[in-house]
This record gives sequence, C-alpha cells and structure tokens, in this order.
Amino acid sequence: MIKKLGKDLLCRLLERQVRALRARHDFKLIAVAGSVGKTSTKLAIAELLGTQAAVRFQDGNYNDRLTVPLIFFGQPEPSIFNIPAWLKILWSNQRAIKQSYPYQFVVVELGPDGPGQMHAFAYLQPDLTVLTAVAPEHMAFFKTLDAVAAEETKVFDYSQVMLVNHDDVAAEYLTDKTYHSYGLDRQADYYLSDWQPHDLKNPQATLHLDNGKGVPVTLQTLGQQGAKINLAAAAVAHELGFAEADIVKGLAAIKPAPGRMQILAGQHDSMIIDDTYNSSPLAAKAALDVLYTAQTKQRIAILGSMNELGEYSQTAHREVGAYCDPKKLELVVTIGREAGEYLAAAAEEQGCQVQRFDDALLAGDYVAGLLKTDAVVLAKGSQNDVFAEEAVKKLLANSQDAQRLVRQSSTWLAQKRRSGLSV
Repeated sequence: MIKKLGKDLLCRLLERQVRALRARHDFKLIAVAGSVGKTSTKLAIAELLGTQAAVRFQDGNYNDRLTVPLIFFGQPEPSIFNIPAWLKILWSNQRAIKQSYPYQFVVVELGPDGPGQMHAFAYLQPDLTVLTAVAPEHMAFFKTLDAVAAEETKVFDYSQVMLVNHDDVAAEYLTDKTYHSYGLDRQADYYLSDWQPHDLKNPQATLHLDNGKGVPVTLQTLGQQGAKINLAAAAVAHELGFAEADIVKGLAAIKPAPGRMQILAGQHDSMIIDDTYNSSPLAAKAALDVLYTAQTKQRIAILGSMNELGEYSQTAHREVGAYCDPKKLELVVTIGREAGEYLAAAAEEQGCQVQRFDDALLAGDYVAGLLKTDAVVLAKGSQNDVFAEEAVKKLLANSQDAQRLVRQSSTWLAQKRRSGLSV
C-alpha cells in the first residue's frame, strides 16, 4: 500500500512538471501506442525527425505512467524507495522547466498493461499519436481483443491528430473516428508500392505520401513490420511538415534496433535474423514471412514462448505453429514450455520437423551443429524464461557481435543466471 501511494504521488508530481514544461516551451509531442511495434516505431520516428531537428526520446521502453514523464527531462528511473534520488530528479526537473528547452520534438510510447490505464496519459495531449496495431497483448488482464481495442483507442480522446496502421487495426475499431492511415496497400493515405520484401539487405520500394506521387526509397528494416515502421516514421514527418527530400533522406538513417529484425553474420556464412526482443502472434508470423522469402536451401526458425497471453496462450501458440510451413522450413526449434507444448505440436501437424528445448543455450548449440553454408536462421521469442538471444550467441560468426544483442547488461545477465542459464 505504501509503495502504491508513493508511486501515485510521484506520478502526480511528475505529470504536473510535464504540463508546466509544455505550457512554457514550444515543442511538438509525438506519442506511439499499440499492441506491438511501439518501441521500434518510436525509435524510427525519432531517428527520422532527428536528421532535421533536435529530438528527445528514450532508447528503451519507458512507457508506463511513472516513466513517461522522465523522458521529457532525460532522467533515469531510480528505485521507487530511493527518496533522495527522486527528490533530486524533481528539483532538477523544476530547474529545467525555467530554462530554455533545446528540443523541437519529444517522442514517447504509451504502454498500458491492463484496462483503464491509457486514460492516465490524457494530460499529455499529444500533437500526433501513432496507433501501430490492435492485437492480443497482456491477455491475462484484457481477456478479449475487444477489450484491448477499447483500451488502445482511448488515445483518440486526447490526441490532436491520429495516424493509424491501416493493416493491423481492424476497421470495426475505428468507426466514427477521424484519422489518417498508413499501410501496405493503396487504400491507406500513406503507402508503399513496388515493395521488394525478398531483399533481406536493402529492400526497395516506392513511397507515397498522403496519396501523392511516389518516390523511390531504400529501406533498412525488414519484412512487413519493418516496412510499416518506416511508413509510420515517414507519415509522421510529412504530417509535421517535413519536405519529401528530407523524408527520403531520413528513411536511410532508420536501422533496426537490437533484437528487432536485426541481421547478424552467422557461422558458415549463414545469416541470422535476430528478432529476440519480444514476441506475439502477429509479430512472429510477420517474422516468419521474412524468413520464407530468404533465397537459401536451409531455413531454420527458433521460436520461443510468447509471454503474458493468459487464457489466449494455447490458441496463440498453436496459431504460430500452424503458420510454420514445412516446404519453407527445414527445422523448427522451440524454447520454453508453452512453445514446446502448443506451438511445436501445431507445427508438427503441418508436417514440420521440430526440436523442443527449455534452455536457450542448448537450443543454440543444437542449431549450430546443423548449420549449412548460406543458411538463414530466424530467432524470435519473449524475454523472461525464454531469452532466445542466448541461442543466437551460439550461432554468431563473430563473438563480438554478442554486444549487439538485447539484454546483455550485468543486471539482465544476472537474471538469466538466476533462471538457470550458464551465461
């Protein structure tokens, strides 16, 4: 109870400071909401805008009520019980409010974990909000997709302009709402044509801004999800008045973040698609689509359990397993109990060869022993008790590339050791 009361007080004080900062200084606030892809979309927007202006954002996933205000002031998050640290932050913030603010844009992500939390961000009054998707998330709390949609779409109530992913937000959730859209077909206001998803190094496409004439672009991010992330960034920049040439130039600066469809060099001249940051049915199937386009004779999918899906978990894992195509996959390797029980069974029903592991390191060792020249391996999974990035370590051509993986801090490595991994 004391912790809850203390956190609520801190949130109220920090939110008051954000309102004061916004009232005193002239900058645009861009928010990113949605079931999946928030962090990658936020980073892409920040990178593109950052080619032309000063942008404040946070590399990680500060996206709850307590951490979002910290982004505006560039502050870390101390322990909730570290009172001296919080007093120092509040004092520093108060001084910053009265000084000049050197940023033209602030980009944040909003991540409710359960019903009723999105309303807590209403004080932000974003100039523009991106809604990336409505898909199963935190289903132990939301229970139904309709409940997820009801929560995520609350951002419409307090955002000045809405930009919605046309492909991943069902039309039924957008009835009577005003918004601009982005997506991979011509029905969206912002879309791509002549897209070449089979090119895993430099996919080419034609970008159409607000139904305008197309302009050629080279994308640095992979697959449909990567293309949509680029589209969201380009659409935001266009809505904010950026010139077309600056948007095209800015897209070239957007590179995948660690654990988010990042290409790494593997042993035996293989290619690793590192998508180990997190997983959901929508994202897992999109990642498999990328793997399926790889021009190689050996494709291997390492698929870890998907966390926080509650009663929907069995259905979700079977959905991904059923998406595994034996004609395009030599092997499916699972990590974790639910992936091993449900995803693996559904993949076998499709005709796939499957190996189950509870330990990511053992999974990596197994795949390393099977790699052929020019193989392509996808690694995808959630974090706690899965840690598929540790399987990727076993496959790297250059051990130094381990620094490019997610969750490699001393804190995370200690947590992995506590879970039983010998990292």
